[in-house]
Amino acid sequence: MGARLLIADDHEVVRRGIRALLETEPGWTVCGEATNGREAIELAISSTPDVAILDVSMPELNGFEAARQIRKALPQCEVLILTMHESEQVLHDALAAGARGYVLKTDAGRTLVAAVDALRQHKSFLTPTAADLVLTDYLRDGEPAARLEVPHLQLTPREREVVQLLAEGKSTKGVAHTLGISVKTADTHRTNVMRKLHVHSQADLVRYAIRNNLIQP
Repeated sequence: MGARLLIADDHEVVRRGIRALLETEPGWTVCGEATNGREAIELAISSTPDVAILDVSMPELNGFEAARQIRKALPQCEVLILTMHESEQVLHDALAAGARGYVLKTDAGRTLVAAVDALRQHKSFLTPTAADLVLTDYLRDGEPAARLEVPHLQLTPREREVVQLLAEGKSTKGVAHTLGISVKTADTHRTNVMRKLHVHSQADLVRYAIRNNLIQP
């Protein structure tokens, strides 16, 4: 059974490696490669992959937000989060974003094909450690990890985009240009973001974004 796959990672060598690994499977085709989350969304909508493989830490738009928007636009497209970070926070954010799979880059050579195979059949795939984290949270709190509240998940999708762009050093004018909105609207978003996250400076915002894996240090 064939599969159309999208790969999004800002490192070319990683994309090449993933592509080479996946295209050894009969009938599997990589229909697009993206270098950031915004490009991943555009490619997903134009190429309609069965599975989108998204790195977490990408410029302009991170993998979590790209996953949310891809799932909203293409409910039949499953999302696999590929990350260097094995932590409860990253796992919670991946599940909350609608990802059905979670694979560490260090395990990709051994598990990526199995993960994609599961997702193209609309089944979930978590590493054993990740599955243990989900079960532990459920037993402890009686709530699935995807329902746990994380402050930045209380932001609107546009506000989450603004957080990342500001944390990456863009000015309000730069944010407005990237998102295709007015400077006044971008400034309003910035004010709302700072209020909701209880931060008071650009430095605070950068620290928050790094702590929550929205950008890389």
